[in-house]
Amino acid sequence: MGFLPIYWILTASVVGVFLMGFDKRQAKKGGRRVPERRLFLVALLGGTPGMILGMYAFHHKTRHWYFKWGLPLILVLQLGVLWFHWEYGVTLL
Repeated sequence: MGFLPIYWILTASVVGVFLMGFDKRQAKKGGRRVPERRLFLVALLGGTPGMILGMYAFHHKTRHWYFKWGLPLILVLQLGVLWFHWEYGVTLL
């Protein structure tokens, strides 16, 4: 049961990298884009590491301040929640 958060984060991160790459591809060819709200939802659900990786790997959304600063802020908050859970065994959600 202790590894469940790690698997969740890994899965959400893979989805995040995929969505960033897909959205970048759609932006280049003029196709249907992934809404920014959905990108942030994936990040909030644990995909922040993948979203940050995808953002810089694909050079996508790097000029938007709310992605450039928002995703690292979400990651810091998520790491705080994980630390709190690890240290005290308390679930905040």
